[in-house]
Amino acid sequence: MKKTTRAATKKSPAGPATQNPSKLIDARIKELGDWRGRTLAHVRTLIKAAIPDVVEEWKWRGVPVWEKDGIICTGETYKAVVKLTFAKGAALADPKRLFNSSLEGNVRRAIDIGENDKIDAKALQALVRAAAALNGAKRKKPA
Repeated sequence: MKKTTRAATKKSPAGPATQNPSKLIDARIKELGDWRGRTLAHVRTLIKAAIPDVVEEWKWRGVPVWEKDGIICTGETYKAVVKLTFAKGAALADPKRLFNSSLEGNVRRAIDIGENDKIDAKALQALVRAAAALNGAKRKKPA
């Protein structure tokens, strides 16, 4: 029996199946074709600059995900916002108060970025690095 990868069965926003999550994210950005695509591309660039070996995934029928020893954050696009949801955001220090959504939960936190919102690149990259460090620390603990 031939084994297939998870991503091999995922459909890209543009149509054909592909095995490369990064290409799926590229296609989503292109498909959006507006400020949401530009914003998603910008935060993607910031994430990849903060953690050069970050792994890009495509999950839950079309959500870009960035991982390093676990999920760092997702990049969902809605009509009015691009939402970066940090899987363990409640455990992260946020001195610049970037988190502005999903504040009531005990685990996740999110950043909703609207069309005219400015992104504090340094603060976002610090959050991304902190999330990756938290994932790495959890991974290294003995069972």
